[in-house]
Amino acid sequence: MKVISPRVHGMLDYGTVALFALAPTLFNFEGPYATVCYLLAAGYLLITLLTDFPMGAMRVIPFPVHGGLELVSGLAFLAAPFVFGFNDLNETARNFFMIMGVVFLGTWMLTDWRGVAHARTEGTMMPH
Repeated sequence: MKVISPRVHGMLDYGTVALFALAPTLFNFEGPYATVCYLLAAGYLLITLLTDFPMGAMRVIPFPVHGGLELVSGLAFLAAPFVFGFNDLNETARNFFMIMGVVFLGTWMLTDWRGVAHARTEGTMMPH
C-alpha cells in the first residue's frame, strides 16, 4: 500500500535535509562524518528543489527518478559503515547511517511514485 503522497514525500524530504544539516550538532559528528552530513543536506536540498512534484521549485527531475535516487541512497547508507570501515570506529555514525538507510528504504516502499506528481499540465504551471 502506497500511503505517502508526492506532497507528503516532499515535506519528508525537507525534514531529511534539516536532519542531515543538524546531525553533526545533534550527534557530535566531527571531521568526515560532519562533512558527509553537510554534503548530503546540500545534495538532497538540490534534488528536492529540482524534482517535478508539488514541493519542487524547478521541476526538472521526474518524481520516479527521484525515487530511484532514494532507493540507491537507502542501500548506500546501509552499506556505508562497512564499505568505508567505520562500523567499529564510530557506533553513533554507524547507527545514524544505518537508520537513515532503513528510513529511506521504508519511505521508498511507501511512496506513491506514480501518483499525481506533475506540476505542469500542457505547458502551464498548476498552483501549489
